[in-house]
Amino acid sequence: MTMQATFRRWLPKVRRMALSLPMALLAAMVLVGINETGHMRSQEALQQMSQWQTTRSVVNRLLQSMLDAETGQRGYLLTGNETYLEPYDKAMAALQSHLDALRNQFVDSKEDLQEVALLSRQVSRKLAEMELSLRLRRQGNEDAWKFVLHTDMGRENMDEIRKHAHALIERSTQRIQAGQAQVIHSLMLSRIGIATVTAIGLFAFFMYLRQARALQLVSQREQALLEYERDRLEGLVRERTATLSELANHLQQVREDERGHLARELHDELGALLTAAKLDVARLKSKIDTSAPDVSERLKHLTDTLNSGIALKRRIIEDLRPSSLSHLGLTAALEILTREYAQRAGIEVETNLEAVELPSSVQLTVYRMVQEALTNIGKYAKAQKVLVSVQAHPNHVAVQVHDDGVGFDPAGVSVASHGLAGMRHRVEAAGGRLTVHSSPGKGTLLSAALPLQHH
Repeated sequence: MTMQATFRRWLPKVRRMALSLPMALLAAMVLVGINETGHMRSQEALQQMSQWQTTRSVVNRLLQSMLDAETGQRGYLLTGNETYLEPYDKAMAALQSHLDALRNQFVDSKEDLQEVALLSRQVSRKLAEMELSLRLRRQGNEDAWKFVLHTDMGRENMDEIRKHAHALIERSTQRIQAGQAQVIHSLMLSRIGIATVTAIGLFAFFMYLRQARALQLVSQREQALLEYERDRLEGLVRERTATLSELANHLQQVREDERGHLARELHDELGALLTAAKLDVARLKSKIDTSAPDVSERLKHLTDTLNSGIALKRRIIEDLRPSSLSHLGLTAALEILTREYAQRAGIEVETNLEAVELPSSVQLTVYRMVQEALTNIGKYAKAQKVLVSVQAHPNHVAVQVHDDGVGFDPAGVSVASHGLAGMRHRVEAAGGRLTVHSSPGKGTLLSAALPLQHH
């Protein structure tokens, strides 16, 4: 409940954080958009300024060509030297290209195109006037060309040409200034937009950092709560595990005590009864005529039955509480166990047993482990040969049971299989460690390492 309440308390901040990052991204996109728009508008204005600058240059070159043509024409008229006609001819050739360039520049502007048409008309008049003077000079008509030269017609045509040219230059200058103003305006808008968006972006970034810090604090608090909950659960698991282990050990001890009690009862009570019955049969033999085949056979069957009962009683008692373990030691008890198992199961059992010094409880653990392993081999392994070994090492005792049976997959052992679980619990309760190595078709190796002294 505490973690849920903390999460609900910090959820609005987390949501605000989730909004601040898109805001920052949006601000960045707006900044890029403003920058690109300003760049495109400035580039367009610069292109127009370059175009109008070109127009001014063309008009100036046209005026210069007109002056060159007029200068060359006057020089020829005054001197008659053909050399003066070279700049005249060059200017005449360039004028038409200048006019064509102006028409191309103003093809989309009807008003400017009309101004270019007026300029072209005045240029044509001026050229016609100069051409007339030259023709009269070549014909030797001195009075006529001098009359034309001294009239105001040429000056008036040049004044009109200059007027129309200056009108075009003025319009170009105005448009260049308008383009410059547009560039300055675009730059100013870009500066304002960039500054605004930058401020918004910085604010959004500040909010993001602030909320990221808040989220980090939430994460740290949740992590602390999780660690506390984990530690509490681990402590509870350790406590429950210790309780269950203690209970399992207690039940195991109770089981062994009950087995010992039952073994003593069978040994004392049932043993006494079977011994008394055997003595009674012996007395009957001495008092009954055993010459009759039927009577002799019955007495023999009864004696064999009593002997089988005594042997069964002995085997049950050994299974419940091996007397050989307490009287003869672990090595002898394991030899007896493996020998009787081999006879009963028809399986070859090889032993490699070293004498070890272990507490009685640990000896019982080793005996039960080997006993349970042999029982499992007889039920499931389908083995032909079994090796049981006990080897002493400086710090521990190694107990191994190896068979050449069908084997199994240890990872696929069912939870309901209590045989291995019981052996593992016994070994771990004695301070040891049990491992199982097996695979289908390759037999099974059951290995336990038990400390020499268990504290």
